[in-house]
Amino acid sequence: MRASDRAYTALREEIIDGSLAPGAVLGEVEQSRRLGLSRTPLREALARLVSDGLAEPAAGRGIVVSAVSLEEAAPLFDLRIALETLAARRAAERIARSGGLPGARGGADVFAALADRFAQARGLLAAGTDPTAYYALTRELDAALDTACGNAYLAESLRGLRLHLGRLRRLARNSPDRLADSAREHADIARAIASGDPELAAASTLVHLRRALAHLQGAGIPTDATAPAVSAEPARQEATA
Repeated sequence: MRASDRAYTALREEIIDGSLAPGAVLGEVEQSRRLGLSRTPLREALARLVSDGLAEPAAGRGIVVSAVSLEEAAPLFDLRIALETLAARRAAERIARSGGLPGARGGADVFAALADRFAQARGLLAAGTDPTAYYALTRELDAALDTACGNAYLAESLRGLRLHLGRLRRLARNSPDRLADSAREHADIARAIASGDPELAAASTLVHLRRALAHLQGAGIPTDATAPAVSAEPARQEATA
């Protein structure tokens, strides 16, 4: 991996998980030293972050992490619902046509296994277990869906959208009950795709996304998360699903 790619990936993940908060200054000297690379690849990484909408120029401050607001939730979920329900439908259709895509990264067996793991995670989440492993599992489902839908343009659009959705999730605190429900909903989605039923896959996805949006909008937190920061070490925000 090129140095600029490593810097981009590291900074992107820190922005998404809240380690770099809205308003944090991404100074070239500081970040180059921290990431152990020269300023040229760092500039390339920062330009990509600006292009993604994760960072922006600020007068007199250089490049800073962009603000994130719950006001963005509804329009982002409009797009997410359209794209993810389509991806789930296409994945189920391809599995149905191919007899399960046996042995493929996005095959029926992969989704069936994911459904089982989500079902197992539900009880742990309801008990208040740390959700880190659960979020990793949701990323596995995303990756399987991107592969199984068979549409590179659709998958790329979803990957870009998830950057901003990941930031929104971290504006709200963890809710064990909501996380447990989310795990059950993800299990339903994976099971429907594995069965090759496009209508059920799309409907299960729609139910999950509508409930996720309702929970996010009812989080009872400020809509404007723009607290300025001068350090790259702000506290991590808790997340919801």
